[in-house]
Amino acid sequence: MAKAPNLLASAAPAALTAASGLVGGYGVARWSGRRELGGAVLAVAGAGAAAQWHRTTGPATAAALTGLYVAAFGGSHPLAKRIGAWPSVLAVTGVVAAASTAATALSARRR
Repeated sequence: MAKAPNLLASAAPAALTAASGLVGGYGVARWSGRRELGGAVLAVAGAGAAAQWHRTTGPATAAALTGLYVAAFGGSHPLAKRIGAWPSVLAVTGVVAAASTAATALSARRR
């Protein structure tokens, strides 16, 4: 009997990289008091996630997910004024991670 591929396991690395960038970037900026360090974490993780998305989903989906990552970062700022900083970061991180997991799993199913 053939073993079914674990689609979520193949989708997790890019989602975790993106989530680490959003949460880690904010955490580093907040606790170090240096926004540029948080931005560096955000940028490095974003580039890593974009490379993973490109490899696993193709260039169009990778571009869309990278755009979502950047929009989530930008959108977390006005959202933070309404619900607080950490809840905002966690909310946008959840959206990006869910979209990444779904897109990667759908791409794996098509292959």
